[in-house]
Amino acid sequence: MTDTSTDTDLAAQVAALRAELAEARALAQRAEDRGRVENLFNRYMHLHNAFEDEQIIPLWVKPGTPGIRAQYTNAGRYTTWESVTRYHRDRPHPEGKLITHYTTTPVIEVAGDGETAKGVWLMAGLESGLTDPEVAKAFPDMYSPGEVLGKKVWAHWVWCKYAVDFLKQDGEWRFWKFRCYELARAPFEENWISFGMKNDAAFDLDLMYFGDDGKPVFMPPADEPVKTKNFPYHPTTVQKLEPAPPTPYDSFVETFE
Repeated sequence: MTDTSTDTDLAAQVAALRAELAEARALAQRAEDRGRVENLFNRYMHLHNAFEDEQIIPLWVKPGTPGIRAQYTNAGRYTTWESVTRYHRDRPHPEGKLITHYTTTPVIEVAGDGETAKGVWLMAGLESGLTDPEVAKAFPDMYSPGEVLGKKVWAHWVWCKYAVDFLKQDGEWRFWKFRCYELARAPFEENWISFGMKNDAAFDLDLMYFGDDGKPVFMPPADEPVKTKNFPYHPTTVQKLEPAPPTPYDSFVETFE
C-alpha cells in the first residue's frame, strides 16, 4: 500500500529543487550576460584606442534594428545603422596621434527578461596629436607652447561618462544605444578649471576627430536634434548625477535619452 504522505513530501521536495535549480540557472545566466556586456564595452575601448574602429562596426546591432541610436555631442543624434556606424568608418592612423581612454566604475544591469542590458562607465585618459600650424590657427586655445617636427602640439587630459543600452541578438550582446558625456578636459600645461572657462561651448561642436596633418574632421549632419544636452565642467556649474547608474529592471525602458 502506497504511503500518500510520503509521496506528497517527495513531490514537494522535487518541486522545490526544480525551482531552486531554475533560479540558480537564471542567476548564472545573468552573471554570464553581465560579464559578456562588460567585455563588449571594454573591447570597444581597446579597438578605439588603437584606431581600429572598423572592427567596432560588427559590435553594433544589425542593420535595420529599431531604436538604434548614438549621441556623441550636443550637435545631434544618429538614429540609423548607417549614420551610427559612420562614426567608425575611415578613421585614419595619423603619425604622432595617441589616444588612451581607460574606463572604470561600471554599473551594469541585465534585464530580468535577459533581452537587454544597461551600463554606465567613467572614463579617464589622454588625447594628443600634431597639427599643421596653419590649421591650428582655427583652434588657438587648445595647443601647447612650441612645436614638434614643425607642428603644433595638442596634448589633453580628458574625462567622460558613457551610458549604453545593449541588445541581445542571436545569442550575442550588441551595442544598441550609445551616449557619451564629456566631463572635462584640459591641455597638459593647464588645469581644467581655467580651461573650462574657454571650453564651455566646445561640446556643442560637431568635431569628430583630428585626422591626417591634424586637420579637423567633422561629424556628418545628425538625423535629429538631441533631446537632452550635456554640459562639461565649467567653474560656474554644479555636478549632477547624470547619467544615473541603472537599477534592476524587468524589461527595457528608456533611461539615457
